[in-house]
Amino acid sequence: MSATLGFFVGFAGVVLYGPVATEFESAMGLSGLALGLLVGAPQLTGSLLRIPFGAWVDEVGPRKPFLVLLSLSILGMAGLSALLVTAYPEGLTMELYPLVFLCGALSGCGIAVFSVGTTQTSYWYPKDRQGTVLAVYAGLGNSSPGLFTLLLPVALSALGLTTSYLVWFAFLVLGTVAYAVLAVDPPSFQLREQGIDTEEARQRAEAYGQELFPGGDAFASVRDAAAIPRTWGLVALFFTSFGGFLALTVWLPSYWTAIHGLGVQGAGALTAIAFTLPAAVLRVPGGYLSDRIGGEVTAVGSFVVVGIAALGLVVTRTYGTALGATVCLAVGIGVANAAVFQLVPKYVPEAVGGASGLVGGLGAFGGFVVPPVLGLFVDSFGESGYASGFVVFVALALVSVALSERLYRTRASVGVDAAAAGE
Repeated sequence: MSATLGFFVGFAGVVLYGPVATEFESAMGLSGLALGLLVGAPQLTGSLLRIPFGAWVDEVGPRKPFLVLLSLSILGMAGLSALLVTAYPEGLTMELYPLVFLCGALSGCGIAVFSVGTTQTSYWYPKDRQGTVLAVYAGLGNSSPGLFTLLLPVALSALGLTTSYLVWFAFLVLGTVAYAVLAVDPPSFQLREQGIDTEEARQRAEAYGQELFPGGDAFASVRDAAAIPRTWGLVALFFTSFGGFLALTVWLPSYWTAIHGLGVQGAGALTAIAFTLPAAVLRVPGGYLSDRIGGEVTAVGSFVVVGIAALGLVVTRTYGTALGATVCLAVGIGVANAAVFQLVPKYVPEAVGGASGLVGGLGAFGGFVVPPVLGLFVDSFGESGYASGFVVFVALALVSVALSERLYRTRASVGVDAAAAGE
């Protein structure tokens, strides 16, 4: 419960700027590139910090890394709130852009708790309940960007920009305090903290019901995974699926405002309802489908859907068609996210932990890289660039289909078929 709460609180930082991007764009006079960098700022730290902090858990337990990341997020939100109180609107000029970007990057540290909370949840529950508890953890935690995409524009209308972020700051502080009160390290870490050696701590923890334990040097696992080419194929696939999920969550509100004339509140609500929430929820049936027909086949099909939907957004200016394409994007990306992670233990069985960290961390980096690229289309083509920029996702989908198909053709060489036959 505490890990899910902490993940929900920290992961909301994904949409720190996206739902109200037009407010910052007009106040600071941002170019498309600068806007894309700003809305992607939280994903910079939220993706890259997953790897070292996920590994750190196996050394000290999950509670300390969790609190460090949430505290850094509080620091960023405090800085942003102070900037808005003292400078918004007249004083919030381009000269303050580096500080606004830095505050966004710090606030995004809370996003990185995903890898920490995953480990915390796994160590607390028996093996036969892992699928259920991790689905609940990821599903509920992943819902916070969608809910905040809905709520932030409403708060903007009712309270104004500055007060809205002050309320968010208070929510982040209270959520962090609640996690600190509720969170308890799994038994083996508690026993090690008392000075008991690792082996005895493990034996005692087993008596308390703990079934999963740290597997050794986590950083060594990352190094081993990085040396395997298949890992980087999976990183590329997750870059499109989960990185794409993050990028679209923060970019779609601006698209709906610029191309279809929606207000900030309507654009945020439509993004949440048509894309962010469905994409998060569909990870669960996506995992089931991957187990039934294979992750490679599921990935190929889902990336085809992503490519077709993105092409629809490039060519259409009709509201209904764009809405349907957005929903199809949610379906494709949500299912692809589940399919890619289903493939990790199959293709990198010798370093699953390290591969999971690299795939989850570097793949999520797409949430920082893609928005500025979309912004360049706005700088080049004007307002129509908000639509034509989706050609980026057409290209990413084509590459991902080719990679998924290649994995499928080479699966026998890594023993996937043999492993499946032995199950």
